[in-house]
Amino acid sequence: MRIFFTEQHRLRDAKTELSGGLLVPPFEAPFRLDLIMAACAAQGHDAPEEPARHGLDVALQVHDAGYVAFLETAWTRWKEAGYEGEAIPSCFPARRMVQRVPTDIDALVGYYAFAAETSISVGTWEAAVGAMDCALSGAEALSSGARSAFAACRPPGHHAAIDLFGGYSFLNNAAIAAQALRNSGCKKVAVLDVDFHHGNGTQDIFYARDDVLFVSLHGEPQEAFPHFLGYADETGTAEGEGFTLNLPMGRGTGWGEWSVALEKGLEAIGRIGAEALVVSLGVDTFERDPISFFKLTSDDFTRAGERIASAGLPTLFCMEGGYGVEEIGLNVANVLTGFESA
Repeated sequence: MRIFFTEQHRLRDAKTELSGGLLVPPFEAPFRLDLIMAACAAQGHDAPEEPARHGLDVALQVHDAGYVAFLETAWTRWKEAGYEGEAIPSCFPARRMVQRVPTDIDALVGYYAFAAETSISVGTWEAAVGAMDCALSGAEALSSGARSAFAACRPPGHHAAIDLFGGYSFLNNAAIAAQALRNSGCKKVAVLDVDFHHGNGTQDIFYARDDVLFVSLHGEPQEAFPHFLGYADETGTAEGEGFTLNLPMGRGTGWGEWSVALEKGLEAIGRIGAEALVVSLGVDTFERDPISFFKLTSDDFTRAGERIASAGLPTLFCMEGGYGVEEIGLNVANVLTGFESA
């Protein structure tokens, strides 16, 4: 399996995250990829490749141009305004407020954010572009005939919506990869999101489209971030009706219930005739993850990889979540090993 990785991810090393009313060191930090790449090497996976540079053309097919321009300049404008800390939203255009793009950078951060926990820091834009390039290089590998690829994306992307950031996500790597696969000739593409948290951004991007199926296995939204999308009755709109499948599950979910949901998702992927599969690979479903409440074990991730391989599709894995425990590396490597062994 070809692996795409760039040291550019280290340029994002934010110092602040709003959690439980405190500013704490972020759960999403550079050590995550260190653990993942070390575990992949230990299990004999291919040496990582530096991704090609792709520019923003595909990103602008799934993200709002004003939003992308904001991300590119946000840190510079924040510092020029004289702020000393990292950029954290403090005011949002909430219900019954005017939805008008402001000019003040403090207001812009709130306008383009859906959550206050994720700061914009020095290097955020550059790291996000590097993650996107990993995903696009993985999509190119599939288009050139590869059976599978792993994009070691950091920061993650599945919470990034058409014009919103949050949940550690800025550019939606999986959605951009899916769009690239469509551009390369795939008539139907599926995105399978196995992260504990709902991929609200990916759903937002494809909700009215019938060329990309979005399937998500995640924690019940009433209890789990991002809370305000991911219910089972959200199935798409307009041409996209029936092309979103949400499979929320409650506290303590283990392999038994989770694997049944995975089978439902794979059946849906088979029904629509997908020609390629993008997996938003989060391993925060692990039993000891600090910000989740599923109970998968490390061996379960091997089984998950085997089951995903049963779809028989060219498959790109894009790294999403998995936090704070050393096993995130093992769990990611187990998914890839399970997929390849099948």
